[in-house]
Amino acid sequence: MALVVTLPIGTPPQPQQMVLDTGSQVSWIHCDTKKTPQKKQPPTTTLFDPSLSSSFFALPCNDPLCKSQVPDISHPTDCDANRLCHYSYFYTDGTVVEGNLVRENIALSPSQTTPPIILGCANRSDDARGILGMNLGRLSFPNQAKITKFSYFVPVKQTQPGSGSLYLGNNPNSSCFRYVKLLTFSKSQSQRMPNLDPLAFTLPMQGISIGGKKLNIPPSVFKPDATGFGQTIIDSGSEFSYMVDRAYNVIQNELVKKVGSKIKKNYTYGGVADICFDGDATEIGRLVGDMVFEFEKGVEIVIPKERVLIEVDGGVHCFGIGRAEGLGGGGNIIGNFYQQNLWVEFDLAKHRVGFSGANCSKSAK
Repeated sequence: MALVVTLPIGTPPQPQQMVLDTGSQVSWIHCDTKKTPQKKQPPTTTLFDPSLSSSFFALPCNDPLCKSQVPDISHPTDCDANRLCHYSYFYTDGTVVEGNLVRENIALSPSQTTPPIILGCANRSDDARGILGMNLGRLSFPNQAKITKFSYFVPVKQTQPGSGSLYLGNNPNSSCFRYVKLLTFSKSQSQRMPNLDPLAFTLPMQGISIGGKKLNIPPSVFKPDATGFGQTIIDSGSEFSYMVDRAYNVIQNELVKKVGSKIKKNYTYGGVADICFDGDATEIGRLVGDMVFEFEKGVEIVIPKERVLIEVDGGVHCFGIGRAEGLGGGGNIIGNFYQQNLWVEFDLAKHRVGFSGANCSKSAK
């Protein structure tokens, strides 16, 4: 599951599908370099042809950006055989993307185009779509395009593709949003916290309730400690949510009490999710009940019982929270599956995130 947007890139514009990812900084698109064997390109991908764009510019090796390490890129950039700036990025799920860093224009409307945006022109990727990086980094799309506010609506997974929404700027539905202040960190703080992602949207989460019962998880579990461990972020690019062991174990124990006899034995999905079921997902959801992520000032994300389980493989359904340590990480992540039927607004100028249910659209009209 992903929130996919189509952006016109280049001059003249070439439509490119990209996954909106608030957990990434560097955006990238699939490029047709005329050199990559066809089998390396994912099927059904419309490649961007640099030769057709008059505004395309590939960064040379001596560009200052190519000489400085970008936090969102796994390995320092280097020179390729053509003396162009080459980059590579490895995702936590094992997928990889690599290519060249370039500058290119993105059309926001027929009459409005961004200044040249630095993005990746990928000639190798395991993903079918590009990435629109939306985090707090200096190379993220909002920062480069001078966008101070954006919001999206994640449709219910079963609805038709393309039924989500993205606003760049003010959202007409924002009058009924409820906001929480983002946790922010100075550069000196971040440098002392090796497990912290300072470019992520860090939420002040307070607790979790399941079936009307508040779980015995101290609020400190959801806040970064002196090393950055325990940070809670919202990530539109991740389908699953993840919790550190101190939270995950409490959640698991509660679900064992409710539906332990129905949990699939000796089964773990993706190395991170082991609360999975073969049975009727509707019935299991009814027994589990609604789940609530609780924030300051009474702000909540409510996940109804009908959507606490994700179908993962051949009729198997898993609880939508995995074990963060299984990813090799030390933080909590709220993924997009638990953002379904929800408006999420990122107000960068005021350092806050707003939430509202789908009925906000109706009540605002």
